[in-house]
Amino acid sequence: MYTAINQYVLRYAAFSNEELDRFNDLLLLQEIPRKTMLLKEGDVCHFESFVNKGCIRNYYIDEKGDEVTLQFAIENWWVSDITSFHDRVPSHMFIETLEDVEVLTLTLENKEILLKEIPKFERIFRLMVQKNLANLQQRLFKTIATTATEKYLDFLKRYPTIPQRVAQHYIASFLGFTPEFLSKVRARLAKQ
Repeated sequence: MYTAINQYVLRYAAFSNEELDRFNDLLLLQEIPRKTMLLKEGDVCHFESFVNKGCIRNYYIDEKGDEVTLQFAIENWWVSDITSFHDRVPSHMFIETLEDVEVLTLTLENKEILLKEIPKFERIFRLMVQKNLANLQQRLFKTIATTATEKYLDFLKRYPTIPQRVAQHYIASFLGFTPEFLSKVRARLAKQ
């Protein structure tokens, strides 16, 4: 149950077995069915969760009432609303399971205990935030500077398993397309 998350943190720093055991003790294992809302707009986010199994979607609802997908979180990814979690403010987004999931969750209180007892974890979380920021910058660049076809091909390259796991309208939403436009992009690619 802790193998994947322990391998994840060991990529960034060396930990003793005792330190990993303490880290694992602070995590809450949760098995959650598909189509469960983990966070709703207006609620405060009380978790940072590592996905052991399954797929989760993070999204918001725009001014037209359309869902805009911000993130898919699959195995070995983290999911949360960082601003709401750390600042204890209402979230502007929703987090929903798209499949049955198994997550290992840190509460803010347990994260603070972890960082106080094992300061090396500060590095892990700093590197995670840096990686997330780099991905957001890449996504922004792709949104502004590439064609629709290039965006879709980049999505397939970066997230090769997601198209088989989620509905196409979620992918369209992630890419900033309508489902109909995504169908046209896919049709053009199929002809090539």
